[in-house]
Amino acid sequence: MNRKPPAFRSLLAAFLLAVPLALLARPDGKDQVAIAPTADQATISKMVYGALSDSRLAYRPRPADDALSEDIFRRYLESLDRNRQFFTAADIARFEPYRHQLGAAVRQGDPSAAFAMFAVYRERVEQRVAYARKLLDKAAFDFGGKERWDYDREEAPWAADGAALDELWRKSVMNDWLRLKIAGKEPAEIRKTLDKRYAQLARSVNELKSEDVFALFLNAYTASVDPHTDYLNPRSAENFNQQMSLSLEGIGAQLQRQDDFVVIREIIPGGPASLDGTLKTGDRIVGVGQGKSGTVEDVIGWRIDDVVGKIRGAKGTQVKLEYIPAEAGIDGEHRTLTLTRARVQLAEQAAKAKTYTIPAQGDMPARLIGVIELPTFYQDFEGRRRNGSDYTSATRDVARLLGEFKQKGVDGVVLDLRNNGGGSLDEAVQLSGLFIDQGPVVQQRESGGRVQVYSDRTPGVAWDGPLAVLVNRGSASASEIFAGAMQDYGRALVIGETTFGKGTVQNMLDLDRWPAAGEGPRYGNVKLTIAQFFRADGGSTQNKGVVPDIAYPLSVDANEFGESTYDNALPWTRIAGVPHARYGNFAPLLPQLQRLHAGRIADDLEFQWWSEDVAHYRAEAAKKYLSLNEAERRAERDRQEAQRKERQAIRKQRGLDLDPLAEDADDGLTANERDVVSDAAREKAAEKRPDPLQREAAAILADAIDLLQHDQPLSVQVLPKTASAVRWAD
Repeated sequence: MNRKPPAFRSLLAAFLLAVPLALLARPDGKDQVAIAPTADQATISKMVYGALSDSRLAYRPRPADDALSEDIFRRYLESLDRNRQFFTAADIARFEPYRHQLGAAVRQGDPSAAFAMFAVYRERVEQRVAYARKLLDKAAFDFGGKERWDYDREEAPWAADGAALDELWRKSVMNDWLRLKIAGKEPAEIRKTLDKRYAQLARSVNELKSEDVFALFLNAYTASVDPHTDYLNPRSAENFNQQMSLSLEGIGAQLQRQDDFVVIREIIPGGPASLDGTLKTGDRIVGVGQGKSGTVEDVIGWRIDDVVGKIRGAKGTQVKLEYIPAEAGIDGEHRTLTLTRARVQLAEQAAKAKTYTIPAQGDMPARLIGVIELPTFYQDFEGRRRNGSDYTSATRDVARLLGEFKQKGVDGVVLDLRNNGGGSLDEAVQLSGLFIDQGPVVQQRESGGRVQVYSDRTPGVAWDGPLAVLVNRGSASASEIFAGAMQDYGRALVIGETTFGKGTVQNMLDLDRWPAAGEGPRYGNVKLTIAQFFRADGGSTQNKGVVPDIAYPLSVDANEFGESTYDNALPWTRIAGVPHARYGNFAPLLPQLQRLHAGRIADDLEFQWWSEDVAHYRAEAAKKYLSLNEAERRAERDRQEAQRKERQAIRKQRGLDLDPLAEDADDGLTANERDVVSDAAREKAAEKRPDPLQREAAAILADAIDLLQHDQPLSVQVLPKTASAVRWAD
């Protein structure tokens, strides 16, 4: 089960979220996107192959042999039908001649075989959707038997024929119906919801363009070379750069597709839409024009990425929007608004700070612990190039927050890197320099064997006090570089779960390096693996990850998520270490911290509830099926509802009256089927739920401070040669 770190998402899933049309008539009279390879795609394919087969560029180049072709074939099938619910065994046999041709197809720039396979896939989706919608007309389901829906079919054999697929889909439709029934929906409402859902699935596939299919195929190739190598078309590359810089040029609104409309989900603070104050969550965008007097183009039914492409633009330019207010309904009066585009900062994804007060214990005083949540190691590369003194940077933001903590007089700092999938290597090195006083942070070995050491060269530190790093299985790449450096230096306690295990370095190769005059981006980018990184002590995080000093219960197994799940991941290895300071050795301290931690969480209901929920989730996920017996499913829902109400009552007794939306029961709907306004409110409420893991990390750090400041012999053991720039114990 190959899964990428949280920073990356499945291409097909992204395409199916929303998807205006180059049209070709279908036999049933409906519209369908014309799908065929282009001359540019042939050029791109050859360029990408040239890069990934060149040992001067790629860390592990791979020739176009039979083994590579088989890998591309398998991965492309997975990208189309990972759960094996559309193709039959006969289809796979029909594709068999392509099994040993796809490597050469990439090298020669001929993706026609992949397009032929996609044409069959699209046809099968139409057939499955038609069958599912036909079942809804009958809806004579028996929910009193012992049937079950096996939802995980990644390793299952391909269905023998159409009849076998009918049976799979019958159970899938039964499960969808049962979820909505148990959620309290009436049969007519269930039928309407599911009919629309299945029709949208077919529509989303039919709206895929040639560039989408090509990207799926080319990424089947890049993933066969390396798990973290990707092809990004020009639009995807633009989105990637915006995510890294935490900024974009546009109106400052988060959009989502709902039925035929693109709807505003959130207004980004500080952007043009926010400053104007007219647009709000739930408003439907129905037309877009360029400039104050530009013709408004109807965008109803368009793919969301195409609508976004019309709305975004250079700062200082104007965009005219035609919209229907949320409260007016889809037949409401159309209104128009002209906004001037600006550079919008995506502050929600930037570093954030909070504090916890850990109560006094015995003769130990209360402790104020600061927490910095860092979702990604972001940096505005272009902004830094233009102005080296003022650009968006994770390190700069964290340094500012540390300065605020100093003013508040915090006793220690926890850096929360949970689900931080990485980002800029340069930021990982600079961020480490906020806590160590010069020295090597990470080593990088290139394909030819040359090792380069990246060091902090800035004298002094931004925070010289007690430090902890909170990680989980979703902490990857740059997160692991930072956590590993803090561990190697004995600078911080690492708390949580073993990290992802991604120990490779990627670089962006611009395929439009020499564009024709007046021509915009045409070919896109390749994010390719160029090196492997190693910790200062010489060990790699590859496959093994960073092992915490204080471990939390595992929320996910290593065989379910992480680098070790990739069948072509690099193995763990080590190189020679490099000399570096050692501020402390926490080994003598860990037994006492473990004892205090265990005693505290035994009485911490929120932590216990989290542990129970994780255990229950893992047990259910291990089954890989759901019962289709209504009584069993209702009993489970009743158990969950009773548990939710009990926990809510206990929280209320303890003075924490949590918004009910934060733990709402399953409504059986998908994200784009819910009311946008209420769903956005539910999402915001969920952000305010207690975070027992974060609070416990703060408590562990407070324990360490108390032990080291009140046990001199232990302090000497743990911090025998503390550098003058760093103080763990006064």
